Parts: sequence; structure tokens; C-alpha cells
Amino acid sequence: MYIQPSLHFWTGRVDSETDERSFRYHQVINTSDPCSANQKSEKSIRFIGFKSDEGVRRNKGRVGAGKAPDEIRKSLAKLPWHLSASTSICDCGDVVCDNGKLEEAQAELGQAVSGIIQGKGYPIILGGGHETFYGHYLGVRSAIGEHVKLGMINIDAHFDLRSYDKEPTSGTMFKQILDHDKNSSYFCAGIQKQGNTLALFDEAKRHSVEFILEEQLTNKSLENSLEKMDDFIDKNDVIILTLCMDSISSAYAPGVSAPSPFGLAPDVVREIIRKVVSHPKTISFDVSEVNPSLDHSGQTVLLAAHLINEAIINFHE
Repeated sequence: MYIQPSLHFWTGRVDSETDERSFRYHQVINTSDPCSANQKSEKSIRFIGFKSDEGVRRNKGRVGAGKAPDEIRKSLAKLPWHLSASTSICDCGDVVCDNGKLEEAQAELGQAVSGIIQGKGYPIILGGGHETFYGHYLGVRSAIGEHVKLGMINIDAHFDLRSYDKEPTSGTMFKQILDHDKNSSYFCAGIQKQGNTLALFDEAKRHSVEFILEEQLTNKSLENSLEKMDDFIDKNDVIILTLCMDSISSAYAPGVSAPSPFGLAPDVVREIIRKVVSHPKTISFDVSEVNPSLDHSGQTVLLAAHLINEAIINFHE
């Protein structure tokens, strides 16, 4: 079910009502239909929320991520706005997964994402469990056509290549895609051995998935890792980026369905995001698996908001 956008959550401190250099997100955000075109702005960033826990529930995880979009909006609202007036930023509302109808919700999210891209906007999707990504993918594929080579970059502790024979979950999306879309390829950064069985590593090999282990992603080795991403980007026509917040160490992101004491440092994730979104082939980004009900200090929501801000600032810069 689609819910119209509202400015209710976009509030915060006002340092000036006239000096644009003092503005924060809540002073520049507008609302928009996801299918409306915006030809006036050089760059148009559009949020769409995906309020879903169903994929996590099916995957036997801890539910609560469906509450994340509004909490992320609240945190983003307070951050300083650092882009020029030539960039427009809009909230396009939410797609809600009702009554366990995940597949219908993912299809509806896909329609919204496709509409944003066709309207010359850059979609940023606020998940939701990581089942968010399948709807994200559907929208991008619809917008670019079936013959375009699509590269999917996932910052994640898990491959999400589980079987979907019984039903799709938050752990099956990439297998669903790779089984049926021969013009797509997959790169995963942050894989943890503790989070994936040997069978999943075999599945990744079968699908020619490129990946970097979490233990290999440190500040000292980051340059080599980013070169591998460059090679992957070069082989594709369009790039989409997804961030699962459980890729980050639980010391920094405790409010996720599957926290881990081993994980990426936030500054490493920030550099990966900066690298990928600055490339002109990248057209969209989502953040998933923030679980406010488990985020008692609010630090995971805040971190997600800051990483989204980094993506917005660096989109095609």
C-alpha cells in the first residue's frame, strides 16, 4: 500500500530562515509523487520508504525494521544541508507491506523506484528489512530495460543467496535475481565467515559472485578493495548500491536484526559509499535493516542518517 508523503517528521532547529548557508534538511525538503518529473533541478534526490518486516520475519530474524523510515527521516531532518540550490530533495512517501503480502509490496516499491528514475531523479530507499532490495532492483530493471548490464553492489555481512523454494525472505533476494536475470552481476563487500555457511559460499561461486571479506576491509587495505570495485563497475552499464546495516560492527550499529561483534567500521563504509555513488553509472541507493525497536540509544538510526547524507553529498560529484 502506498502512503502519500508528509513533512510531519521533517522538523528541527532553525538557525536562520533566510540564510541558505544555515539551512538544515527540514528547511529544504519538499514532497513529491514518485512518478512526477523534475526537469528544473540539475540533481533531484528522492526518498521513498519501504515499511516492511515481512522478509525478516520469514527469515526468522528479529522484526522491527518497518519502523525505520520515519526514524531515519527524523535524524536526517536535523542535519545541515550542504548542497546548492540546484539540487532538489523530495520525500515521495512510503510503500507499506500489509498482511504479509511481501511480493505485492516489493512490486509496488519497484513501480515507485522506476517512476523516480524515469522522472530523472535519484531514488534513495529507506528500508525496511533487506527484502527492500528486491523491490529496489525491480524498479531499476524496469526503468533501464532488460538488456542493460546491471551491477549490484551490496555492503553486507551476508550473501543473501538462500533458497526461496518455500518463499522469498530477507535472505533470498540476490539468488532470486541471479537465477532469472542473466544481465545482472553481484559484488558483496563485508562478507563474514561467521554469517554464511559453506553452502552459501558454494552458491556464491556458482553465480560468479565477487566479494571481499569483512576482515580484508580495513583502512590499510581499502585502496585495493576500491580498485576491485572499480573493475566491477567497469564491467557493467548501470550500478545500484545497497547497504545492510548489519555489515557494521555492533559496537556502532547495535540496532539491527542480526548484530555482530565483528563488522565494518563506519569510516570504511563511508568511503565505500562515497566511491560508488560518485561514479556516474550509479543511479540509486538503499539502506536496510535498521531496527529502531532494538536501537535503544538511537545510535544506529543516527549512523544510517549520516551515511545517507554522505551518499547525497557525493552523488556524482
